Amino acid sequence: MSLKQSLGKVTIVDFWASWCGPCRKENPNVVAIYKELHAKGLNIVGVSLDKEAGAWKEAIAKDGLTWTQISNLKYWDEPIAKQYNVESIPATFILDATGKVVAQDLRGPELRAKILELLAK
Repeated sequence: MSLKQSLGKVTIVDFWASWCGPCRKENPNVVAIYKELHAKGLNIVGVSLDKEAGAWKEAIAKDGLTWTQISNLKYWDEPIAKQYNVESIPATFILDATGKVVAQDLRGPELRAKILELLAK
């Protein structure tokens, strides 16, 4: 599956890992935003920097991440992370319907507000 196939009206590309405490702490907020706004055009693609498939899949289930998840289990050598020049996680990139990055690294209320603004366009 390509990222372009996963684009919604607005798409969050969320770089995270099962071992990343701040990532896991932010996941409930991202889950709430997804539940609220997916039907209005929001999509999310999770990109994991995990090395262990078991830990990655367990975190997806435990945190309730129901959107598309991608990982090559290559840790910091994850090709998509390299493409986006990700140097630390959590890292979020917000894309418009064409795939253009329109914002990045927003969390909590700021993330929700930006998504609402973009969906209203």
